[in-house]
Amino acid sequence: MKAWIAFWNILKKDMHNYYLKPPNISWGMIFPVAWTLMVFLKSGRALDVLGLLPGVMCLSVLFGTTSMLAVTITFERRSRSFERLLIAPIDLNLLMLAKTTGAIVFGIFNGFVPVGFALFMTHLGGINWLLVLATIFLIAVTSTFLGLFIAVSVHEVFEAQTFSNFFRFPMIFLCGLFVPVQALPIFLRPISYAIPLTYGADILKSLINGNGHIALVTSFLVLIGFGIALFTVSTHNVKRKWIY
Repeated sequence: MKAWIAFWNILKKDMHNYYLKPPNISWGMIFPVAWTLMVFLKSGRALDVLGLLPGVMCLSVLFGTTSMLAVTITFERRSRSFERLLIAPIDLNLLMLAKTTGAIVFGIFNGFVPVGFALFMTHLGGINWLLVLATIFLIAVTSTFLGLFIAVSVHEVFEAQTFSNFFRFPMIFLCGLFVPVQALPIFLRPISYAIPLTYGADILKSLINGNGHIALVTSFLVLIGFGIALFTVSTHNVKRKWIY
């Protein structure tokens, strides 16, 4: 019981200190929508809301979660407040879950912001929203743990943001968000299938506009596997670099 009380207090502190700060709002909510609208307006094509929605949702989750972890973990490590948490009587895995749960919730919220806009522009009936919610949750988990992996690999906030962009911007073009993976050059496709967001985007495409090409079960299993692997590697790095 005491461990879960500590979990809640860590989460509440992060919510109070870091959520809805300007960098998280700009990178997590405004940037993906603005970037996507820019692409379609510049192309001169009619706005295909259902075709665009899966990509915007994925980008909103990706940028929101990774931006959050870059601020919380890196800033607290620099100020040494994270070291006080490491010596607290709480299991390291539970501690890291407490530090990442807020970003996961923030990412889920971000993922449904574009849906609110889409409701005013098109009909969204016939979509299995329970599976959409499960998919957004898994995308938020894998993106958050990717952010955690980045945050524990650097020392400064600006380094974390730069390192995050090293992953995020290539993912925009390689994950099939706006250009189908099948249309990419054949030498780039293995890279696309090695990126977790590819599978999340494909599930959303299957559920929203029927354009997915990977089996849903396969995509869900791969996302779960990526989440477990990223969390395991990140906690191992914390033990190796920050504790021992």
